[in-house]
Amino acid sequence: MFSETNATILVIDDASESLRLLSVLLQPTYRVLAATSGTTSLRIAGCHPKPELILVDVIMPDMNGFEGITQLRNDPATQDIPVIFLTAMTCAEEHDLQLGVADYITQPIRPLLVLFRVNTQLEAKRAHDGIIDLLTRSAPLHDIGKAGIPDHILSKLGKLMTDEWVVMQTQAKLSRDAIEQAKRDIETRLAFLSATKKITHWRHEKWDGSGYPDNLADNAIPVSARLMAVFDTLSSLRSYKRAIPFKKARDNIAAERGKHLEATLIAHPRWTN
Repeated sequence: MFSETNATILVIDDASESLRLLSVLLQPTYRVLAATSGTTSLRIAGCHPKPELILVDVIMPDMNGFEGITQLRNDPATQDIPVIFLTAMTCAEEHDLQLGVADYITQPIRPLLVLFRVNTQLEAKRAHDGIIDLLTRSAPLHDIGKAGIPDHILSKLGKLMTDEWVVMQTQAKLSRDAIEQAKRDIETRLAFLSATKKITHWRHEKWDGSGYPDNLADNAIPVSARLMAVFDTLSSLRSYKRAIPFKKARDNIAAERGKHLEATLIAHPRWTN
């Protein structure tokens, strides 16, 4: 049911018997790191190999689980590690979910349930990381269609005239067609080209449906295109505007929440910290 893997899991619990039980349960399948204090666990979490998942007891003497996950989320090196709380509570509190708790395991633990929850979170993280990898490889091609737009339009300092804006909007189709041609010319199927095609075609769509070329709205826009919209809004440098400081760019993005950009993306801690 659970295949062997090289995944590293950090287990944090000040109760030695609970720590031993979880270690024995997980070690046949995973590489287990153990800590009995919150302070020690934070140091371990930032070291190599970085854990792919953290299990932490909510009640700890030196640092409880809530304090620990807050510090993990505030550190760029550990903010993306999913955290499962070990707790006597039977359900998640809204506050805990806002902190970024991935799941709960109630105590006393049930071995099969622990293995299932751990496996589920690891699979979700790896799927997420594979989305991120595709975006990283696709991002440099997101503006490829601009090669077909006349220079006088691309470099214009003022507002585009109506006919110029019509031409500018063709970049979405030009980009999509260029990627599609590349897919035909390459015999080996490359997953990142499929992701790139979605990004180039629909990254100018807006969450409220006012974008182009197809006036898509909310979840009809591929998530890769939505993420690129956030990235491009933050990082783009144009002939008609200067580069702006990160804080101002972040504020501009926040102002577009629910209009140009997806509200849930803007609500991510990376935008609000």
